[in-house]
Amino acid sequence: MLFNSHGFIFLFLPIVLCGYFFFIQRRLPRYALSFLLASSLFFYAYWDYRFLVLLIGSIGFNFGMGYLISKWDDWKKKGVFFLAIGLDLALLFHFKYFTFIKEVFASLTGQTHTFEGMILPLGISFFTFTQIAYLIDLYQGKAKSSDFISYALFVTVFPHLIAGPILHHKDMMTQFDDMGNKGWSIENISKGIFLFIVGLTKKVLIADYLSTLVSPVFDGPLESLPFFHAWCAALIYTLQLYFDFSGYSDMAVGLGLLFNLHLPINFDSPYKATSMIDFWRRWHISLSIFLRDYLYIPLGGNRNGDWAKMQNLFVTMLLGGIWHGAGWTFVLWGACHGFLLIINHTWRSFRIHLPNSFSRIITFAAIMITWVIFRSPNITVMIHILKGMFGMNGVALPTSFGPYLSWLSSFGVEFIHLEHLLFKGKEMILLVIMTIVVLFLPNSNYWKERFFHYRFSGALCACIFVFVLLNLTEVSEFLYYQF
Repeated sequence: MLFNSHGFIFLFLPIVLCGYFFFIQRRLPRYALSFLLASSLFFYAYWDYRFLVLLIGSIGFNFGMGYLISKWDDWKKKGVFFLAIGLDLALLFHFKYFTFIKEVFASLTGQTHTFEGMILPLGISFFTFTQIAYLIDLYQGKAKSSDFISYALFVTVFPHLIAGPILHHKDMMTQFDDMGNKGWSIENISKGIFLFIVGLTKKVLIADYLSTLVSPVFDGPLESLPFFHAWCAALIYTLQLYFDFSGYSDMAVGLGLLFNLHLPINFDSPYKATSMIDFWRRWHISLSIFLRDYLYIPLGGNRNGDWAKMQNLFVTMLLGGIWHGAGWTFVLWGACHGFLLIINHTWRSFRIHLPNSFSRIITFAAIMITWVIFRSPNITVMIHILKGMFGMNGVALPTSFGPYLSWLSSFGVEFIHLEHLLFKGKEMILLVIMTIVVLFLPNSNYWKERFFHYRFSGALCACIFVFVLLNLTEVSEFLYYQF
């Protein structure tokens, strides 16, 4: 079930809200939590019921292992901990990476056999990482075991189940233990509806439209992409990914607020970043925190000198890239961000400060280049687009620009007809507007806190919501569903 579907908006969500608060009003908090848990499991099963057993089995296994970790001491506790983590990772490896490893092995041994990929259980990376973080916190004494209903709800609550944010037990369990005792909150409901509408708008009106411009370049037949067109394609995907994933995160946080649940913020205007370090403090924040706390710091962090710090950064980002998917483009994407972070930290050691505006431009350009690697279905397409971005396919403009910019011909600019034209007037105006929005305007979290400060804000949201629904003709997946 998708947040941007009519069934979710008009059936599932109203029924779950009414049922949940029905029990709350009758002071039956455990029934309310159980009803929300059952609804979340139905939400997951609606997509593919075959993997519901896998999800429930994973929850039961990790809850049992967590109970033993909290009760046992010394070597028994350690053995259970490593067994649980190992089996969680083995499950993730089996579904997500096994086919890729077989293909790599086949290519190394000269085999030509094509392997059929497994069906990836929806949200497996998110619910696996959520539970691994729980086990680590429990093992280190940073969290305490809880009852099964609260734990299962912590893993499965439907706003975050499919594409995050990744929840931390120590931050969230007190909320799950207490949320069943809270009634209607006008403030939370207003802010939640506002964020949901903002996220739905990002997805339906912007991200889905931009996807129609991205696909012909990345998924269509390879064509020579001149300089401007290659950068335009990179910019379109950069904006599509942001509006798609931040739209999902806004909707997730908004849905959580409807149930008095405060999910962590996953985005903080990432394209305003002045460095790659700053970018990873703003983009997919819950994943960045997970990688820092459960990978970078255990590897040694910056405790053993600069060289070890750089190694740990690179390994962390490389594994972060692999987390997103089984493919060489994800490996390269993670490696590129590892190198860029190393360069960033090295530059900082020189204590040379660049103007913020210049730093933003450089950072945004680097992000766009790496998103091309991330989006490309294979290495061939990636090289093809990057060649265009670095001017190796020349510079060309549409023939319609010729009468006005003919003087550019003396500088090697060609005026040609292009099959997939990205420089149409409407598209260019939209790209300029969207770029200004992500680079300069406040984000949705800023406006959420000021929702009550403006008159007619509710009426405006209602009008936007109706307009979005009128344009909701096709329901498409969120991009991060595949990770």
